[in-house]
Amino acid sequence: MKTRRLTKKEMWIFAIGQLGWSILSGIVNTWLVTFYLPTQSAVTAGAIFYVPTGLVVFGALTVLGIISFVCRIFDAITDPWIASLSDRSTNPKGRRIPFMQKAAIPFAMITVLVFFAPVEAISTVNIIWVLVFLILFYLFMTMYCTPYNALISEFGQTQEDRMYISTAISLTFFFGTLIAYLPFVLAGPLQGAVGYAWSYRIWFIVLAVIALICMLIPVFKLHEKDFVDAKPSESDVFGSLKKTFRNQNFRRFAMSDIAYWIGLTLFQTGLPFFVKVSMQLDEFYTTVFLGAMTVLSACFYPFVSKLVLKHGKKKLVILGFVGLALAYAVTALIGLVPGLSGILPGVLIVVIAAFPMALLGIIPQAIVADVAEEDAIVTGEKREGMFFAARTFAMKFGQSIAMLVFTSLAVLGTTQDLSSNDLTASPTGLRIVAIVAVCFCVLGAIMLFSYDENKVMKTIEEKK
Repeated sequence: MKTRRLTKKEMWIFAIGQLGWSILSGIVNTWLVTFYLPTQSAVTAGAIFYVPTGLVVFGALTVLGIISFVCRIFDAITDPWIASLSDRSTNPKGRRIPFMQKAAIPFAMITVLVFFAPVEAISTVNIIWVLVFLILFYLFMTMYCTPYNALISEFGQTQEDRMYISTAISLTFFFGTLIAYLPFVLAGPLQGAVGYAWSYRIWFIVLAVIALICMLIPVFKLHEKDFVDAKPSESDVFGSLKKTFRNQNFRRFAMSDIAYWIGLTLFQTGLPFFVKVSMQLDEFYTTVFLGAMTVLSACFYPFVSKLVLKHGKKKLVILGFVGLALAYAVTALIGLVPGLSGILPGVLIVVIAAFPMALLGIIPQAIVADVAEEDAIVTGEKREGMFFAARTFAMKFGQSIAMLVFTSLAVLGTTQDLSSNDLTASPTGLRIVAIVAVCFCVLGAIMLFSYDENKVMKTIEEKK
């Protein structure tokens, strides 16, 4: 069957799907801790404690941290299963898009239900509710995102196409994450009429509807078979996963990627707390800073592809790690360096982090696509779904560790009883979070030095 390359317009239609799922992912990543571990100012505004927030598990962990960690581990287990089903699919409409079509609606609905704990007080029922719906959230997220990510390699038939798609989906990912922060700005006017919790829930519903529409656009506008004619993989889930991690360069990249996602998630989860507790600013500035960082980062996007051609992907990702570490270091120094308070550290973080975020938002996806293509050339078996599932596993494993660590570290240094059920984050705890994020960024850069980019690209070029 003859296939064709995507046009630039079709690449953007594909990228709109990422805008959708990044909104839903952003809602949970941003708001799970913010909603269920409210700051003192939020409590004053009417926030309710639905689950215990103290270090009540082994005296060192929070209930919310354990829930997040368990759900992420479950999620990581389902990634290779969904990837294998997608790689082996014989659906006449394609191996990827049918999965995305089935997952989109429940994915959007369950995202909202995560924040509808039924008991208006700390309760075991609420703990079970959050656990169950968070597990379902990650299941349907995997059903959409794993096949979606596999299409990056399959739709990107040339290096030029691959970099263009990676740039487009990186941009929509950042804007999706920004959109998920909008309730910080929009919820306030509703609180007097509907209460604290519903002022946010209403906007979660609105954003979930927008996200659903975005996720369905590529499902119905792109016909997979027009662009991809791949033979289904014959490997079962364990065989395919084993072959994927047998690839030495992928293992090296994945270890670095885990460190990146730990550092990034610690910062993204902590941003509302850094703004309200460390900088002592209104939560409105959370959206301002993220919006400014997104726009400034987008200004660097046109230059990333040119820099890749000149310097390669590996060096630029390492540079991104270092830049991100510097931004996190500024966060750690808030209140310690004279004059570094108020809005100033937020401005510095935006300026320092924008370029590294552009590099790390675009290039890693292209690296996975390169490794998947090189592996297909060497082995004769196309398993893009499993490679991107393994990358998603690295992302989710890193995020699960970050969520577990954040909820434990953020409360350190507080004057409250650490086992208290209404414990809130402290400036000292948030400073420790920022320092840990710096360490993981540096670790990620060190790990990536062993990735043999020359070997991967040489194999691809020789084939072509």
